[in-house]
Amino acid sequence: MIEYNETIEEFLAQHSADVEEAVRKAAAAEIMPRFRQLAEHEIDQKSGPHDLVTDADRLAERFLTGALGALLPGSVVVGEEAVHTDPASYEAIRGDAPVWIIDPVDGTRQFVNGDTGFCTLVALARHGVVLASWTYAPARDQLATAVRGQGAHLDGVRLRSGAPEPGRDLEIATSHPDYTTDDQKRGLLGLWTDGIAPRSCGSAGLEYLAVARGELDATAFSWEAAWDHAAGILLVEEAGGAHLTRTGEPFRITGGNALPFTAARDAATARRVAGLLAGGA
Repeated sequence: MIEYNETIEEFLAQHSADVEEAVRKAAAAEIMPRFRQLAEHEIDQKSGPHDLVTDADRLAERFLTGALGALLPGSVVVGEEAVHTDPASYEAIRGDAPVWIIDPVDGTRQFVNGDTGFCTLVALARHGVVLASWTYAPARDQLATAVRGQGAHLDGVRLRSGAPEPGRDLEIATSHPDYTTDDQKRGLLGLWTDGIAPRSCGSAGLEYLAVARGELDATAFSWEAAWDHAAGILLVEEAGGAHLTRTGEPFRITGGNALPFTAARDAATARRVAGLLAGGA
């Protein structure tokens, strides 16, 4: 049997730049030519008017599925749009093979509205452990990367999330009301208290990047789709941050988490926010 962990380490040492190139090429070929150029027939709804998908999402995911699968033979792909078509394909995250987790356009609503706050998210995981991630904001030409045990970087510069300034209200990006059920809203109620400044999130991937950069204190999300979180939680971890569910356990990309959960600039902030989420649930 192949020792995949060793193989993946070697793969990342040799081919991280190739993954980056594939992500950039997917954006250049399928996403950016449609940015602020979308026709009505290129935009569809999935579960409702706030859950959009475009031709850019579908075609960029198809591009990445082919390119990344070819780079790492024996790997599988879990992409947001493919899972929408075949929900059973999500189970590959829990399998033995290395898995690429892809959100081709994270922040589709922003993309559709002509806002630059969207990104492409790619993570490589095995057995539920995220090993590497790429967060690319093509309209801003920003690329953040993380490799487990090797740190997080933005455009080649090391990221360190630091700790919030003592005495200042914590700025926390929370699940957007348009995507939140009544039960999930109740779970987030603990954040509406003194010392906390919650706001609705935009692209999850870019909110995680803001935490890793020390520009945002924490996130608080009430859903667990791996393509939204896998890249970001590794980025935050490798920048010095932490993530916890409301029961105080690390978030698992394989699911079954006690929601909501938080990712924060440092462990103390994660514990504080998780405690508030436990009180609101």
